[in-house]
Amino acid sequence: MLASSFTRIIAATALVATTAACTTDPDTGQRRMSKAGIGAIGGALGGYLLGDIVGGRHDRTEKVLGAGIGALAGAGVGTYMDRQERELRARTAGTDVDVRRDGDSLVLDMPSNVTFATDQSAIEPRFRTTLDQVADTLARYDSTLVDVYGHTDSQGSDDYNQALSERRARAVADYLGMRGVNPARIGTRGFGESQPIASNDTAEGRAANRRVEIRIEPLRAEDGRRY
Repeated sequence: MLASSFTRIIAATALVATTAACTTDPDTGQRRMSKAGIGAIGGALGGYLLGDIVGGRHDRTEKVLGAGIGALAGAGVGTYMDRQERELRARTAGTDVDVRRDGDSLVLDMPSNVTFATDQSAIEPRFRTTLDQVADTLARYDSTLVDVYGHTDSQGSDDYNQALSERRARAVADYLGMRGVNPARIGTRGFGESQPIASNDTAEGRAANRRVEIRIEPLRAEDGRRY
């Protein structure tokens, strides 16, 4: 069933993207694939693979619901996330962790100067107390999925930075799991240097780009029905 669905989705995605990606040569009238179109097809298929097959939301949703954790419905989503936001803000007050709202989701921005030593993926001892507070809150507000994203600055090779970002994301995820957050709820991804939030031309900018983000998504009732 999964293979059949996968094949149908790839075929449909490729058909739509191919149609949109073709251009007509003004001299010959021939239709051909543009470079931008080829990239669009790759991006569309890659997004499907990352989101639904490679440790994606589908698998985690099934595991979490199978463990008996309840999903949220209707207006209860916003209220639930409001309470969790207030608690996370209170429990990270006075630290360098920034809690921000993104629709019904929450994002915790954690700069590497408080989470990791330079070029290391072991969590700094002084940051563990803060992560303990975050983990305790996440464990009690369990009707959510938790994504941990690692980022680096642009110094060093792409491959090295990618691997470092993945190790840092996994280190935070593992710590949360050891502190009571159900590992089935947690996903990780490293972005390397690909998503800077500041200029890599300055020391301050590079420091801002070396970060870990925790994104907290509500587990909605419709997610369970979808699967």
